[in-house]
Amino acid sequence: MKNNKLKITPKITLVGAGPGDPELLTIKGLKAIQNANVVLYDALVNEALLAEAPKDGLKIFVGKRAGNHHYKQDEINLLMVQYAYLHGHVVRLKGGDSFVFGRGHEELEFAKNFNIETTVVPGISSCIAAAELQEVPLTRRGLNESFWVMTATTSAGKLSNDVRLAARSSATLVILMGMRKLPEIVALFKDLDKGETPIMLIQNASRENERKVLGSIDDILPKATAAQIGTPGIIIIGDVVKLHPELNYEYVLSNVNKSA
Repeated sequence: MKNNKLKITPKITLVGAGPGDPELLTIKGLKAIQNANVVLYDALVNEALLAEAPKDGLKIFVGKRAGNHHYKQDEINLLMVQYAYLHGHVVRLKGGDSFVFGRGHEELEFAKNFNIETTVVPGISSCIAAAELQEVPLTRRGLNESFWVMTATTSAGKLSNDVRLAARSSATLVILMGMRKLPEIVALFKDLDKGETPIMLIQNASRENERKVLGSIDDILPKATAAQIGTPGIIIIGDVVKLHPELNYEYVLSNVNKSA
């Protein structure tokens, strides 16, 4: 008697979903979702992308937010492998890019331990997209020579020392997962006599409910409180913030006056 049961070939694709706008997903990422048997998706993923997955496929939320972890990372790793063996192609869908504070490489290593074919599809990271969608470049000739991307909080819950190092430079600081550390970041810059440094806070970058607050280190805390800006948010600090359309006129005018 013939065995008509189809052989299941386990496969995992790590897909970066981009900053939030579903149209910022890459074509390769879209194709992966469309061919998935299972999608394991995070909290920052726009759920509109799930409509691109096969209707008979599984869509499982495994998101983590500050202080609220639906699944632990070890559990997610195991689910990813189990579903691959049970159902075939698993898409691990993460907001932004999987390898930028997304634990994507940890998941890649775990899958490889089981000799599962694993592919990485890069995503547009919010560390670049958030500022760019506000028409703010992270680098600009004559203003800065680099930008630093960092998390504000260490695994111990303390302010990252990288923030302290970057604050002493002329670089643009792009700080992820840092809204709760904003008072400490402000105090750090004030201690360095950098109270006039421009700063921008962006919440829900690229989504319809995107919000932003512009200011300086000296006045950003009351502005953030008044605007009730929250998470998920990105902090951008540096002279390039002056180039935001709401501030750029003053910046351009001052430079014209200097050259006159």
